[in-house]
Amino acid sequence: MPLVPPRITRRRLLLGLLAVLVVLGGLLWWPKPFGEPELTGELTFSTGVRTGVYHRYGQLLEEALAQDMPEVKVRLETSEGSQQNLQRVAAGEADFTVATADAVAKYRADGKQGADRLRGCARLYDDYVQLVVPAGSPVQSARDLRGKRVAVGQDGSGVRLISDRLLTAAKLNPLKDITPVAIGIDTMPAELEAGRIDAFFWSGGLPTNAVRELSERFEIRLVQLGDLVEQLQGSGSPARYYRAAVMPQDAYARARNTSAVATLAVPNLLVTREDTGAELTERFTRTVILSRDRIGHQVHAAQLVDLRTAIYTDPLDLHEGAGRYYRSVKP
Repeated sequence: MPLVPPRITRRRLLLGLLAVLVVLGGLLWWPKPFGEPELTGELTFSTGVRTGVYHRYGQLLEEALAQDMPEVKVRLETSEGSQQNLQRVAAGEADFTVATADAVAKYRADGKQGADRLRGCARLYDDYVQLVVPAGSPVQSARDLRGKRVAVGQDGSGVRLISDRLLTAAKLNPLKDITPVAIGIDTMPAELEAGRIDAFFWSGGLPTNAVRELSERFEIRLVQLGDLVEQLQGSGSPARYYRAAVMPQDAYARARNTSAVATLAVPNLLVTREDTGAELTERFTRTVILSRDRIGHQVHAAQLVDLRTAIYTDPLDLHEGAGRYYRSVKP
């Protein structure tokens, strides 16, 4: 039998190798047959007032989720704050939210509807309690608010919980010894600037844009609250989530403070429900952790989200999906 010419063999060999490469290339570009499923659908994230840190955090997180879960539509819903956020998630009106740990503890202690269904995904950043007055105000502590018109936060906010507790610790009746004004951070600065209130309480990440912008057009001062921390911590279960903290002098560079301001801080938790899908919760939690630096460029408080502490969601049990994420990245 005659031999096959060598050049024909080489040609066939080259064609065979090319065919193999095409097959391998197809495998390399195949859409993740053994990877993560493509999530689809819609979820609702309950945030806060439009000028607060919760809402801005939610807006930036929405952008991150659009990259990580492009087929999931995220709807942001503004709210009055932590208390309303928890009510929405517990009732199934929202899928995820942010709330302060003390608000979660009170919601559970009060036996509110759906409290047992709430689960934690991550401990985020701490809120700093801020008492803001005009620079020339005589108020030097919360005790000096007697007889003043004070914005204490909306009824459904975590600010309202904290301001009531602080006033009580200062030996003031929140309803009788001051004139309480139930407004949020979206209107507090303008009301202070116009002289319609004498002070306002706010609890948020540092810096809060609404407070920073106020300081740039109107002379303000932040009042120390450190003298009330010990009494608050001894006043009951929800208050144990407060810790002594210090706001640096440059937290609001234009404020008329000559030194750092002693205050208290409380952690924020990322919250969902027990029946939220494990895959969705795992991916949502992962996006929150991995987008820390991206979001932190605009919401400075988000820079403090830390994988090492995120797992501690007390007083809530960790959601199964979030736990799955933390186990996957455990060293």
